[in-house]
Amino acid sequence: MTDLTNPIYNNEDAARKHFEASRWPDGPICPHCGSVNNAHEMTGKSTRAGVYKCRDCREQFTAMIGTLFERSHIPLHKWLLALHLLTSSKKGMSAHQLYRMLGFGSYRTAWFMAMRIRYSYRDLFPEEKGPLGGAGKIVEADDTVIGGKERNKHRNKRKAENRTGGSMGKEIVFSLVERGGKIRSQHVASISASTLRPILKAQIDAASSLMTDMGGANRILGDGFARHEMVNHSIDEYVRGDAYTNAVEGYFATLKRGIYGTYHHVSPQYLKRYLAEFDFRYNERSALGVEDTERAAKALKGVVGKRLTYRQPSGRKENRDQA
Repeated sequence: MTDLTNPIYNNEDAARKHFEASRWPDGPICPHCGSVNNAHEMTGKSTRAGVYKCRDCREQFTAMIGTLFERSHIPLHKWLLALHLLTSSKKGMSAHQLYRMLGFGSYRTAWFMAMRIRYSYRDLFPEEKGPLGGAGKIVEADDTVIGGKERNKHRNKRKAENRTGGSMGKEIVFSLVERGGKIRSQHVASISASTLRPILKAQIDAASSLMTDMGGANRILGDGFARHEMVNHSIDEYVRGDAYTNAVEGYFATLKRGIYGTYHHVSPQYLKRYLAEFDFRYNERSALGVEDTERAAKALKGVVGKRLTYRQPSGRKENRDQA
């Protein structure tokens, strides 16, 4: 549970020291020359807190350089609070709710903060990005669709007449989950062997057992794995021994409750950011021994090397795509 009385969420100096300890556990690192723990904090009435000067290259720097927080006019303690709230909310937190809880700025400011935090979840721990599964392990694979029904949309926004439901006009999400472990989700263009096979080959250890349902291209995706079992949902078969896809379907339930119940609508260009958000919370969940405070501390590591601005030099559209 978030302790809103923690000084790092209310006091700028406490927030700065907390972030410095997270980014520099072995002492300040100069971003200009790479010198470690060879800088001193500058003092004086005209110098703001947290400015360091390197004894080697004589350049000044702060812990914010090269991070999501660089040159941000938003107070650092508000950033830390927003990050903690987003990482501790299982089904997400809307920008309007974040705006109300932060108690400052505007809806646009809260939206900006939330999208940048989602961006920071990307490739958070690259050293852990090896393939899922392995000998004796099981990986479940399944797909789902995100989006409203075509018949419920305004006529000029419908892609085609859709009388039978299905995936027409919706976005497709394909997820892989290692039982008792982590998940990886991707926004894909279609459910076909040519689209999914490269993902399976790159993301799953060949020694794994693969579990799927019998939909789409799943019948021909098991080649190359130690074992491939399928359950037939069309005849109400959901579990057959250790053959089931309940873990990945449970993730989809949380994802959809978050998108439909909290966010209501997600644009296709931003869907990958929301998938990163839900994947991160699933991968750092309580069942794996990670609670809210530790989850927020891990998320804070992701802000390094991911600076973004409201507008990139090449134009607003590129910035939206990066968000």
